[in-house]
Amino acid sequence: MSDIEGVYEDLEADVSLEEFREAVEEKVEQMGGLADEETAAMLIAHEIGESEVGGIADIEPSMEVAKFVAKVLSIGERRTFERDGEDEDGQVVNVEVADETGSVRAAFWDEHAEAALGELEEGQVLRIKGRPKDGFSGVEVSVDEVEPDPDTEVDVQVSDTHTVESLSLGLSNVNLVGLVLDTGTVRTFDRDDGSEGRVSNLVLGDSTGRVRVTLWDEQADLATETETGTTVEVVDGYVKERDGSLELHVGNRGAVEEVDAEVEYVPESTSIESIEIGQEVDLAGVVRSADPKRTFDRDDGSEGQVRNIRVQDATGDIRVALWGEKADIDIGPGDEVALGDVEIQDGWQDDLEASAGWQSTITVLESDSERTTGGDESGGDDENAGLGAFAGDASDDAETADAASEDGDGAATTTTTATEADDATGTGDGGDETEFTGVVVQAGNPVVLDDGETTMSVDTDVDVGLGEEVTARGVVRDGRLDANDVF
Repeated sequence: MSDIEGVYEDLEADVSLEEFREAVEEKVEQMGGLADEETAAMLIAHEIGESEVGGIADIEPSMEVAKFVAKVLSIGERRTFERDGEDEDGQVVNVEVADETGSVRAAFWDEHAEAALGELEEGQVLRIKGRPKDGFSGVEVSVDEVEPDPDTEVDVQVSDTHTVESLSLGLSNVNLVGLVLDTGTVRTFDRDDGSEGRVSNLVLGDSTGRVRVTLWDEQADLATETETGTTVEVVDGYVKERDGSLELHVGNRGAVEEVDAEVEYVPESTSIESIEIGQEVDLAGVVRSADPKRTFDRDDGSEGQVRNIRVQDATGDIRVALWGEKADIDIGPGDEVALGDVEIQDGWQDDLEASAGWQSTITVLESDSERTTGGDESGGDDENAGLGAFAGDASDDAETADAASEDGDGAATTTTTATEADDATGTGDGGDETEFTGVVVQAGNPVVLDDGETTMSVDTDVDVGLGEEVTARGVVRDGRLDANDVF
């Protein structure tokens, strides 16, 4: 057995012995006799091993060469371009390929482009060798060599429409139908070339999950033109990663269109009693109280705004600070809400609070005005079931929260601290009798009433039902109304 054959036997790569011999001979010639066949064989074996990747997810732009097996998901159209100093135009066809770890765009150039259009089919498995690089929508691979591999199984579903769950980094030509859960405003930023860019966000959900959609330039206005609760289809989007999460981006070649389709979105949530400082979680519950919106001055001179609500599930309650445009969302006591990607922070008097910034999602699942049943609701086995039947302490002391301004792609970020105003319910000396009329947002001890602007804790033995409008008469002591009459 020759030295070349010995090295080849230890090589774990799909390369024929003949191809390996040719590569060794080229290496010996390239090194001008400084390496014998055995040394050259070992160098080639090392290079081949470096280029073999375990899956598409392992491909990095810094690699000189990557070899992998993947299934064809879609085949793009032929695009032509002029080359400097050449009479003949170049051509390229982008092919979306994927394996179980992810997807990547493979660029087929010139003669490979002709072959891609004439010979490739969706669902076909290919063995690809190419050069990775950073592309517009993530890592791309310029194909040098490709051949069909009908004997290898790649467990990837070929589909015209994706679900949130099926999205993977680098995927392009994505069509996805989802329910609009949240919308944002248009933000502007300066590009390196001096032009002004525009960006906005939507959040879509389907039966498999939730995803943030980033709309660029001409598409940005769609965020302000689309209402929550609408079903839309994203056409020709591409998947990128931001802060560890996948996002679906829509550029000038894509679109977001309203469609007539039923989409079910069932939010998953973390119980309030189990949350800890520093977590970013999804919560769901009933709004017990909602304070008026407040404005404040940031360190950079701009004006911010915040609104506090208190949300309760079957395990506890928590104050939620709605920052920026989230403070404008129409939310009131009795509304059932889902809060996505809120940050748990240390609030006033060591009490936990949730902060909902620009990346958070606020969805009103059912407003109080839409309810057809009143009184207590019976809870099921799920600790978050029966969202309208909660009771507990409703202290409305002053709070402190960190405020983060919205930041757009390419825009600056400002961080500010805002201190809550004094207790909205006020304090009394125990003198004059007063009346307070509001909706019952907590039925228990104390009863909590909300009149749309302020909340009042009421000490009373009278039985009242959630959502019922009542008037309490009595004396206010230490911020609570000691009621001698409730009607």
